[in-house]
Amino acid sequence: MNTTRPFGDTGMNLTPLGFGTWVIAGSGWQYSWGVTDDADSIAAIRHAIGAGLNWIDTAPAYGLGHAEELVGRALADLPEAERPYLFTKTGLIWSEGDDRSGPPRRIMRPDTVRQELEGSLRRLRVDHIDLYQVHWPDTGAVFVYGAEGEAAGEVTPLAEYWQVMADLKKEGKVRAIGLSNHDAAQLTVAESIAHVDAIQPPFSAINRSSAPEIAWAKQRGTGVIVYSPLQSGLLTGAFSEERARDLGVDDWRSAHQDFTTGLAANLALVEALRPIAARHGVGVAEVALGWACAWPGVTGAIVGARNVGQIDGWIGARGLELTPEDFSEIAAAITTTGAGAGPTQA
Repeated sequence: MNTTRPFGDTGMNLTPLGFGTWVIAGSGWQYSWGVTDDADSIAAIRHAIGAGLNWIDTAPAYGLGHAEELVGRALADLPEAERPYLFTKTGLIWSEGDDRSGPPRRIMRPDTVRQELEGSLRRLRVDHIDLYQVHWPDTGAVFVYGAEGEAAGEVTPLAEYWQVMADLKKEGKVRAIGLSNHDAAQLTVAESIAHVDAIQPPFSAINRSSAPEIAWAKQRGTGVIVYSPLQSGLLTGAFSEERARDLGVDDWRSAHQDFTTGLAANLALVEALRPIAARHGVGVAEVALGWACAWPGVTGAIVGARNVGQIDGWIGARGLELTPEDFSEIAAAITTTGAGAGPTQA
């Protein structure tokens, strides 16, 4: 099923699911998912596109450019008419002199934005980017996933870096521009300078804290692609306490609260989703994705996979239509288990 949805007012129409590349970026860098196999990763990208997904989300921060290189290799021989939309990002920088296994910094200087864009174009083997996104607000601080971090050193104001993004769009180097991980107040500032074509917030049945930003986008004709709709694997139905204990130290999830102090509540929510999945003849992952994609204002959800088999475990969400009763049951389960934070229904 290849049904598409308008991506805000960008002129692009997206499939409800898109392929995400964070998980395939390999090891040896901060926020890695552990060791991956490049051949499996390339096969997964090609399988996703062959199955009808028409967009890929990536970033130079994923594996220090490795994820973008894999995308470029996977699509190199694909005819133009069959190529997916390519979305990437800017703003997480590793300095050449730093320990590149450590964390990057949030930096959005005009010169680094343009340098990152040229690097992405080279690695992806294209002459323009369909959606160019600011990864995180500039604080100049060492990046800490899931936390704001304190401002440190030189900070580029949002108005300045968003103008640079708007200039790149006018120059034709990018088709659309977006903001990831920016709150509603920041989005409003950006909109006063140049239209925010798209936003990319984290959103899942566990992490519902970006509901205000999604509502903001819906009111303004801004496209929304959400990341971590399966909450980094927790909502696949394949996770367990044992698997969480076995996560390697090179897997960022091993120290995250979702997989430690919050694990019991999250797994309880998964169990509550199983009867709904059984009624529809699908897996838990597909129910979780169907829920996220049905949230008012959401255009599509980014889903990662290390191999072809993992894609087959969630691709069926494209055709899943949850009922009002399903949504009520999921809302009740979220409340009962205490999983995550945010509203249970729009």
